[in-house]
Amino acid sequence: MTITEPASPYLSGNFGPVSAEVTAFDLAVTGEIPQELDGRYLRNGPNPIAEVGPNYHWFTGTGMVHGIRLRGGAAEWYRNRFVRTDLEAALLGEPAPPSPFDPSVPKFAANTNIIGHAGRTYAIVEGGFPPIELTDELETIGPSNLSGTLVHPFSAHPHLDPTTGELHVAAYYWGWGNVVRYMVVDVDGKVRHQVDVECQGGTMAHDFGLSANHVLIMDQACVFNLELAMSGAGFPYAWDGEYQSRFGLLPREGSAADVQWFDVEPGYVFHPLNTFDRPDGTVVMDAVRHPRMFDRDRSGPNEGGPVLTRWMFDPKTGRSSEDVINDRATEFPRMNETLLGHENRYGYAVHFGGAGEHGDTFKYDLRDGSMQTLSHGPGRESLEAVFVPRDGGVDEDDGWLMQVVYDRNRDGSDLVITNAQDLASGPVATVTLPQRVPFGFHGNWVPAGQ
Repeated sequence: MTITEPASPYLSGNFGPVSAEVTAFDLAVTGEIPQELDGRYLRNGPNPIAEVGPNYHWFTGTGMVHGIRLRGGAAEWYRNRFVRTDLEAALLGEPAPPSPFDPSVPKFAANTNIIGHAGRTYAIVEGGFPPIELTDELETIGPSNLSGTLVHPFSAHPHLDPTTGELHVAAYYWGWGNVVRYMVVDVDGKVRHQVDVECQGGTMAHDFGLSANHVLIMDQACVFNLELAMSGAGFPYAWDGEYQSRFGLLPREGSAADVQWFDVEPGYVFHPLNTFDRPDGTVVMDAVRHPRMFDRDRSGPNEGGPVLTRWMFDPKTGRSSEDVINDRATEFPRMNETLLGHENRYGYAVHFGGAGEHGDTFKYDLRDGSMQTLSHGPGRESLEAVFVPRDGGVDEDDGWLMQVVYDRNRDGSDLVITNAQDLASGPVATVTLPQRVPFGFHGNWVPAGQ
């Protein structure tokens, strides 16, 4: 009897890849783009460049970046480009991008996030691979070692300190064993500080928390699985039900010996909303908690509804607590990042019920516990919402939510801009994109000159 493996849900619908690299100018706009928005809205996500098998894991697709240039109330251009390493360049019939690394250093066409720092643009990913530098127009320059200061593993989730302008990073790599490396990248784009934190196992450290005084390392029960790796699995991380999940507080300028660990209930956090210190010394982290990760489903994050949760850690007593903030299934939390590391009132996220279930956008009021919902209309599903503060704004939520919305009705995508203080009024501007943007992971608004 022949057993046919079911096709991955991450290869169809709006998870399915697009093949064309498109450049388009003077995009159609419904409504009015705020005049002060001058920069690039950038996104990254998996988009396999070659045929993959039925056991395809969502996290392993080739990176494809998408960008929209806004200026003077107009959407000047849209571009999408495959991120190139040697493999992608060969498949596209191009020369390999130059690399400062030894050929033995693993490289991957970064598929998870895209940032601007120190005047440069980087496509980034976790797991042991270097950042890939891009031009402003999203063409690949090549792997970067940050002016010779980076060994090679980077992170999909660096956090920018709004006070110092420095970038904080927590990186992991199976070749390092159980180490999570905390790094600080200065305003010139060079690593100036690093600490190797020993975890219990090879944890998948997707993200971390950053407060004004602490780094919060998450040592969680999704770990490197040698058996999976030896079997040739594309993604060798899986749930370990016997692993004790714990979170560790590291003083920002401290050493590995200064980490204070707190045991927590089993679960998995991909994305903190924010982490901050209270005057009494307690450290608070608000984050989206999954019940487990890659246990029964090894193709993507489909292990039950993730919910926004608050942890509190008391360094004086060594005790911690955990409480659900809201029980709606949600993911990709964002905030006004000018307050990152300090107590915030508002957070933004999107409905996330697993493969094929994206939808509304949520605005959380963490002070009074309320939630507003922005519905994008029948057949329309939202990707991560990025908050862009208004120049000179005083209120925390004075700004715009910027996100790509997929329209099933026409199998196309739009860039939607909404007043974050008035979700009920709907978009202030909708930019029609010439290319469908598959469901991916993360993006950012990069102001001109950054």
